Amino acid sequence: MVLKAFFPTCCASADSGLLVGRWVPEQNSAVILAVVHFPFIPIQVKKLLAQVQKASQVQVAVLGTWCHRQQEPEENMGHFLEGLGAIFSHDPWLQLCRERGTRFWSCKATYHQMSTNLGTPTEDQVMLIFYDQRKLLLSWLHPPAVLPGCQDGETTASTGGLADIFDTVARSEVLFQNDQFDEGPVRLSHWQSDGMEASILVELAKRASGPVCLLLASLLSLLSAASASWLWKLWPLSFIRSKLSTCEQLWHRLKHLSLIFSTEKAQNPMQLMRKANMLVSVLLDVALGLLLLSWLHSNNRIGQLANALVPVADRVAEELQHLLQWLMGAPAGLKMNRALDQVLGRFFLYHIHLWISYIHLMSPFIEHILWHVGLSACLGLTVALSILSDIIALLTFHIYCFYVYGARLYCLKIYGLSSLWRLFRGKKWNVLRQRVDSCSYDLDQLFIGTLLFTILIFLLPTTALYYLVFTLLRLLVITVQGLIHLLVDLINSLPLYSLGLRLCRPYRLAAGVKFRVLEQEAGRPLRLLMQINPLPYSHVVHTYRLPSSGCHPKHSWGSLCRKLFFGELIYPWRQREDKQD
Repeated sequence: MVLKAFFPTCCASADSGLLVGRWVPEQNSAVILAVVHFPFIPIQVKKLLAQVQKASQVQVAVLGTWCHRQQEPEENMGHFLEGLGAIFSHDPWLQLCRERGTRFWSCKATYHQMSTNLGTPTEDQVMLIFYDQRKLLLSWLHPPAVLPGCQDGETTASTGGLADIFDTVARSEVLFQNDQFDEGPVRLSHWQSDGMEASILVELAKRASGPVCLLLASLLSLLSAASASWLWKLWPLSFIRSKLSTCEQLWHRLKHLSLIFSTEKAQNPMQLMRKANMLVSVLLDVALGLLLLSWLHSNNRIGQLANALVPVADRVAEELQHLLQWLMGAPAGLKMNRALDQVLGRFFLYHIHLWISYIHLMSPFIEHILWHVGLSACLGLTVALSILSDIIALLTFHIYCFYVYGARLYCLKIYGLSSLWRLFRGKKWNVLRQRVDSCSYDLDQLFIGTLLFTILIFLLPTTALYYLVFTLLRLLVITVQGLIHLLVDLINSLPLYSLGLRLCRPYRLAAGVKFRVLEQEAGRPLRLLMQINPLPYSHVVHTYRLPSSGCHPKHSWGSLCRKLFFGELIYPWRQREDKQD
């Protein structure tokens, strides 16, 4: 049987001593965590291991001996190390040795109990696997559900077997707190034995973060309670709140901030990464908002936008008037119903006249409105974009009204024609059973149905043309709003911290490991180097993507085309509940 010994690369040049680690019988593996150096008192070593076991819940024990002959010239040191197996009994007992003046290693694993029963020593072949202890401690092995496929030329180990190795190193962090500068009775060699990295500013920030988070969490809880009060559930306020994208974005950011400044400790790496992604998303959002705010308030750009808004609105209204006058004539040489064409054209022209009057009435206050809207950018770029989407919805409300009028009229004629078509075939729609049943009609009913069908079929081209034009305008507005919502959702949901971690420290997000052969000779133990396979960028985005406030459409392209063909409404704002026409 082959025994796998995971040896930290930081201990390859350590002085001779005892190998401390954990034995994993399911994998027939030994995870070596540190080397205990001479001189030491065995009872002190056992006391230290008992403290580590109690703090980390990891069965840490002395697994064997380590001999570095390049630093130990005495030949009897190896015999002395072999005799330590009687004090620290463990099966199997590892004996690792780095030979003097060569790059070769010798590895043995002896079973004392089996040798006692059989009368002869029993040894196993040892496969020595080197690993970077610091990277393994800081990395997180992702579950198989998010693992990519194995790449060609790489040997990827089983995730289930690796989980024990990663978990052993991660939970044994308390063992790495002892360095060579400690005056304790036991000296250890591990990745942090040269001293712990620390910063005064970081320690001060950690100590101050507790009270600050507690204060901010209290303020955010008050805001959440105020936003959930019964006053907002009254009809006008609840209706406005459900329609405005700004309210949705503010509520989304409030939930993010409540989670970020929560005093509850993250239970697993996924929750910790989610908090970090939210924090970076909020900071980037506020930074971009402040840049937008500084750009708007420099060189009087808000005044320039206010002065350009009214002429643009007049220009849009003028183009709509020209479009309606074209439709009231003979558009593209089509023969329209003159009476219905004039009625619809004048009806829409009157609405445009009302809209122009409304814009000119609001023109003195536009600069003040834009100034306050610009100040909202300090809350984040997403809030400013949501306000921009709501402003577009308000400025194009007349286009939405035109679309609703045309869609309702077109839908009425489509359903009237379909009902009259069933009348000609001797059918009717059964409302109770929701199906088409046979029905006998008398002569008067057929005559009236024929007249109505003829009237509707000749009026349909005029109505369909108005509906087509205003539907295209409506789709143009929805496209602009959709692009704004897409940018907002991208800022809200993109895991920026995880992507930065994957770019700068790819070993932190582990998808698996691969092994590189260091030595493979006959009569020598196989030596491998374990390297971490980072998680691909696509899997990082898929795994750590934050929940978005946007409500994605439930309908497919086929259902959308069906709604457009039958004149069903496409609502202008994002909806959380299903709407009934």
